[in-house]
Amino acid sequence: MTYVWIGVAIAVTAAALAAIRSFRPSPLPAPRPWTGPLPDASPPPDMAIHQLPTGTYDNRAALAYRGGSFGDLRKFAATAVLVQHPAGDLLIDAGFGSDVEAHIAAMPSFQRTPHQLGATVQDQLRAGDYDLTRLRGVVITHAHWDHVSGLADLDVPIWMNAAEARYVDRSKGAAVFRGIVSRRQVHRYTFDGPPYLGFPASHDVHGDGSVVIVEAGGHTDGSVIVFVTLPGDRRFAFIGDLTWQTEGVTLRAERPGLLRMLADVQPAKVRDSLLRIIALAGRIHVVPAHDLHAYAPIPEWMPGGSSPGRAGGRDDRGRASDRTSG
Repeated sequence: MTYVWIGVAIAVTAAALAAIRSFRPSPLPAPRPWTGPLPDASPPPDMAIHQLPTGTYDNRAALAYRGGSFGDLRKFAATAVLVQHPAGDLLIDAGFGSDVEAHIAAMPSFQRTPHQLGATVQDQLRAGDYDLTRLRGVVITHAHWDHVSGLADLDVPIWMNAAEARYVDRSKGAAVFRGIVSRRQVHRYTFDGPPYLGFPASHDVHGDGSVVIVEAGGHTDGSVIVFVTLPGDRRFAFIGDLTWQTEGVTLRAERPGLLRMLADVQPAKVRDSLLRIIALAGRIHVVPAHDLHAYAPIPEWMPGGSSPGRAGGRDDRGRASDRTSG
């Protein structure tokens, strides 16, 4: 019996050491950069995008990517993006809603991090005199609470693929979304298009290449990336939680091993998709959903629907920032 307990102690110690090591820097192998042409797109001249920040919550850089500091406390964004197109507008994710406190309370205690609330998407659109009949729906990058809370305030279709629907049916992580989606229309789309920038299949929303959704499961079964191309060939990749911070791309740093096990249903698929995005860095502006700085080139939605001439994001300390990249 003594030998059994010695074996257990060795196994536990080894697991603990492995978990600790997984927080240390360990860049992924550098993929071959994408040097081919970018896909054809013909965005209409009046197409535009706007960010709608709905709040933030606190997290440590060390928990976001390998090599991050535990002393680096960051404000993680909960931001929706409005994509305006003459054929109908879409939101990418919905941020925090008016019921966000109840949504947070429904989560396990370790996920209830300190948070700061802003105006909901619905309130921001109304303040900007937005015509809600133009909104075709909300494309969710995945069904976790911090991406879908604001759906409870919006009576518009929720765009979801079959793989994410299966995740929603079985996962505790989709409990908030299940309560919301039961009272909303769901628009089911399929990946009926060809491979796109290394991803296996795609869905071209408008048929003009301006908004293309690709399957990038792994964080959840049906997680997606939304590629947006604006006039002038300005290109964005909204990658959801493929990585939580831009360092996942710039430093080729995936989540620490313990967080990969807790957060991702298929960590290996997340790694594969992250490497595809890393290969595109420099050609397309990459926006991890929770990185405040990554939204800087995108103008905020303003009262009256007007927007500043250049981006006016916020840095970790809430100060105005005009940093751009990509």
